[in-house]
Amino acid sequence: MLRSGMADTLPRKLRRDSTEAEKVIWRALRGRQLDGHKFRRQHPIGKFVADFCCMEAMLIVEIDGGQHDRQAEADARRASELERQGYRVVRFWNNEVLGNLEGVLTVLRQELAGRK
Repeated sequence: MLRSGMADTLPRKLRRDSTEAEKVIWRALRGRQLDGHKFRRQHPIGKFVADFCCMEAMLIVEIDGGQHDRQAEADARRASELERQGYRVVRFWNNEVLGNLEGVLTVLRQELAGRK
């Protein structure tokens, strides 16, 4: 989830406290496993921390749980600010990652192919 007000240690804490869905998708993204694209986990971008970011494609992947229903407006503002900086933000729900990882990876491949 994109978080603002980041301290230097926040990305490390977020990596340590990853959700199960974040762990699952990270196993599929790490080490350039997704068509050779390098992803970073809990990557700081300005005042935000992105769950996953592919810098070469300017693609941010956010994995959201139920709490994001209540902060949809704030998420939309953050996404808009990042999009103004040239990033694309793609969001998935935890249950999508846990129940349909291949579908999520297919969407990410399509997003990545659109940036080449």
